[in-house]
Amino acid sequence: MKLLLFDIDMTLVDTGGAGRMAMVKAFFELFGADGELGGVSFAGRTDTVILRDVLAAHDLVWTPEVETSFQRKYFSHLKKEIMKPGPRQVEAGVADLLPLLRQRDDTTLALLTGNWLQGARIKLRHFGLYDFFEFGAFSDDSAIRSELPEIAVGRYRQRKGEDIEPENVFVIGDTPLDVACGKPFGARTVAVATGSFSKSQLEAAEPDYFFPDLLDQQAFLRILE
Repeated sequence: MKLLLFDIDMTLVDTGGAGRMAMVKAFFELFGADGELGGVSFAGRTDTVILRDVLAAHDLVWTPEVETSFQRKYFSHLKKEIMKPGPRQVEAGVADLLPLLRQRDDTTLALLTGNWLQGARIKLRHFGLYDFFEFGAFSDDSAIRSELPEIAVGRYRQRKGEDIEPENVFVIGDTPLDVACGKPFGARTVAVATGSFSKSQLEAAEPDYFFPDLLDQQAFLRILE
């Protein structure tokens, strides 16, 4: 069995900045600060770490209660933002690849993402992709992204009643941090250049496999053999 752990933003879908805008609006409502959230990077990072860094940039303190309040505002805005016109799309090849993978009896599809679970649901349900995935590991589980593969594999064991070797786990994402999070666990890492990182930047992270996008389904399927 192969366990495929997919990142969401810029790997499966492009929300056209809906997530960032929802965070900007949530932060403004709670703290009266707007703009670019203190220049904090989002790429490949967990929502909890992003929130902590934005708070620190505004000399504010993170607490579990603050995070919960922020989540409520953020999810409310995300539901609205993702419905607005904009460059929102499923990434190239994804709509054809996921059905091929789901019909295989040797493949389990799951998520490994820095999104909070509810944010992941909102984004993927908007594009009709959420039901392709059996489970996942999210920012709710750990703010430390490198801990998420072990959490996802633990959920695999619970659901399937069997173990899986790290070399049969594939972490698929569009950033060097996606690659980096899979390496300590021993997972195979798959970099896809559908985000803001170039081929050279992704290859510098030394993924096991590199694809410019997911249009070549047969090439992707070959890495599972």
